[in-house]
Amino acid sequence: MVFDIAIVGAGLVGASLAAALAQSGLGLGLALVEPERARQPLQAGWDSRIYAISPSSREFLAACGAWSRIDADRVQPVQAMRVRGDDNAAELIFSAYEAGLPELCHIVESRVIEQALEAVLAECDEITVFRPSQPDSIDFAPDSALLTLVDGRSVESRLVVGADGAHSWIRQATGIQSDERDYRQLAVVANFDVQSAHAGIAFQWFRRDGVFALLPMPGNRVSMVWSAWDEAARRLAALSAEDLQTEVEAAADHLLGSMRLCSVPQAFPLRLIRVAELVRPRVALIGDAAHTVHPLAGQGVNLGFQDARTLADVLRGRNAQDDCGDWRLLRRYARARKESIASMQLVTDGLQRLFNNQVPGLKWLRNTGLSLTDRVTPLKKMLIERALG
Repeated sequence: MVFDIAIVGAGLVGASLAAALAQSGLGLGLALVEPERARQPLQAGWDSRIYAISPSSREFLAACGAWSRIDADRVQPVQAMRVRGDDNAAELIFSAYEAGLPELCHIVESRVIEQALEAVLAECDEITVFRPSQPDSIDFAPDSALLTLVDGRSVESRLVVGADGAHSWIRQATGIQSDERDYRQLAVVANFDVQSAHAGIAFQWFRRDGVFALLPMPGNRVSMVWSAWDEAARRLAALSAEDLQTEVEAAADHLLGSMRLCSVPQAFPLRLIRVAELVRPRVALIGDAAHTVHPLAGQGVNLGFQDARTLADVLRGRNAQDDCGDWRLLRRYARARKESIASMQLVTDGLQRLFNNQVPGLKWLRNTGLSLTDRVTPLKKMLIERALG
């Protein structure tokens, strides 16, 4: 079968690109190649994996037709964020009110966004979904790329988009080099019912043993993201509910009172991935296939949505006769994304190195830096604007 664009990977970022292109009115023939994944129904509790959706990502999801399909009762606006250092004194506070914004971001469950995007895609006649399936080989001709799937079917397209995650098959099969750094940390995530109202405030502690965050969810509920060294993270994930509750309450300085575990803890490995190229002739990478960052800033999925939005804009802005897989066209996307990706990786990696470091003198430097930043309103506003995308 012949298409204009084949997107490999139908996670949040790949699905959002497909939805954006289908909604563009360009009449592009789109293929979506995705292995079958286990999905939980929404009524089975609350997803442990949540995302802080920036205003720009929300706008993109709205343009894709997905945001309006998300139940408002499963969305929590974040009004402020309190960031503390590891000396129990330094604190940096970001406030939506002080920045003149209705909110800093929205906390939404991963599968809620996923199901909203799937509902959009189900109504798009332009999209042919190959699921469950995955690529087995890729071959290039001057004017197309040919994906042969493991089930024997073939997908020919002018452009192949790799949205297939950190272990991207497309990235590896096309020989795009990546520089990877294993943080030797796991992000342990779980949800808790809390005694005291969170008031829409996100809390983050930069600890000597990692980064600990509590993100507000609808009702008296929070999502914990505790990025810790591998051994410590595995210990946390293996604790009984009672022991984990006790440890999390202590790590949170008892700010939210007693806490009751209401989801099964999960752990995800953390690593930094930088790629040598975002594009090649007939190939573009987006999302985790193109980059990963430490989750301490909560910007990983937002970077991916920005990739999808930018690539969709580039393809929408091309001349009617332009080949959507032409390298010169794709370079517009690469140039547009280079600075944002590099700066976010620089900031998150630098903070991870700074706070997970026991070199004498650094503790004073990092905590003093937090306190000084909190006193400089223009700098805080600039940081907020940067995070909003």
